[in-house]
Amino acid sequence: MTVADRLLTVNEVAERLGTGLRFPRRLIEERRITFVKVGRHVRIRESAVDEYVSAHTVEPIVLRPTSPFRRAA
Repeated sequence: MTVADRLLTVNEVAERLGTGLRFPRRLIEERRITFVKVGRHVRIRESAVDEYVSAHTVEPIVLRPTSPFRRAA
C-alpha cells in the first residue's frame, strides 16, 4: 500500500462516489468491491474505488455525422 493508496471509510467512499451511505455498504455486502476488515471496521482502498469506477465506466458511442441531404425516416 502506497501513501496515495490509503484506506477510506465507508463515508469517504460514499462522498467520493457522490452517493449515499447505502451504496458502498451494498457493494461491500454483495462483495462487488474489495475491502479490508480492520477489527470490526471496514475500510476500502482508494485503488479499489478507482478500479470499481473504471470497470463500470461506459464509453460513449461515436456516431457518424449525418448527411444534410439525407431525409429523416
